Amino acid sequence: MNRLLKKFLNYMEIEKNFSNHTVSGYRRDIEDFIVFLDNVPPEEAGHLDIRRFLAELKKRENSKRTVVRKLSAIRSFYRFLSREKYISSDPSRNVFTPKIDKKLPVFMDVATTSALVTRPSRDMPLGVRDRAMMEVLYSTGARVSELVGLNTDDVDLIAGVVKLRGKGRKERIALLGGEAQRALREYLNGKKSGRTGPQAVFLNKNGARISDRSVRRIVDKYVRQLSIREKISPHSIRHSFATHLLNNGADLRSVQELLGHKNLSTTQIYTHMGDQRIKEIYSSAHPRA
Repeated sequence: MNRLLKKFLNYMEIEKNFSNHTVSGYRRDIEDFIVFLDNVPPEEAGHLDIRRFLAELKKRENSKRTVVRKLSAIRSFYRFLSREKYISSDPSRNVFTPKIDKKLPVFMDVATTSALVTRPSRDMPLGVRDRAMMEVLYSTGARVSELVGLNTDDVDLIAGVVKLRGKGRKERIALLGGEAQRALREYLNGKKSGRTGPQAVFLNKNGARISDRSVRRIVDKYVRQLSIREKISPHSIRHSFATHLLNNGADLRSVQELLGHKNLSTTQIYTHMGDQRIKEIYSSAHPRA
């Protein structure tokens, strides 16, 4: 591995406290760029080299999102090199970011969401686990990584809260609704300690901490059982959580806190989904509506 890349990844992991998954993503993207440079050391590359790399990605028919993601990783790398005085100037500053269309998040209405989270059968231990996972996802708006990262010490059923670790390992407290509390209590009361220790809340059938991929497969199984046409993922449950809160009168700042968004602009993507609610309020409140 390139020595400067290694220093950068150490910085991301130790000082920025990024997850292993995030650090691995940065490593792959920057290594792609270094391989493209061939015999040119990254500290000697210029903005034209970066532009040529982006052109090559486009030629390979990479999506705009992939191109933007790789450019973002390269920018972070060169900002670090510039700040630490490994290079005299940052070549990525002269490279424009391609514009990408923002995809509207996929969400479900209340009835469909309720049908999905209550679909798992509670007659079987795995069904009890699946029901608890779905209820927690919908009750808290958690990301999949936050759900699978839950430890037993993070759960307080008396207070009705869980501690989630989001991006950058930033912690936040999330609320558990009554249904989520009941489903989680039922699961924890019948749960056996796994081989990775009792700290992990959600375990797979082998007793190890459940993986992100397994949660996605589980959600997909129940989506297929309900014959839902939309492409629904665990993240769609998070989108539904935010949309339903806004449609029922929650303010944007509160939803931002509940989702663990760093910037309000990230949360604003959900505001378009409240259009019908806004129309209803307008119709009932405006004298000439």
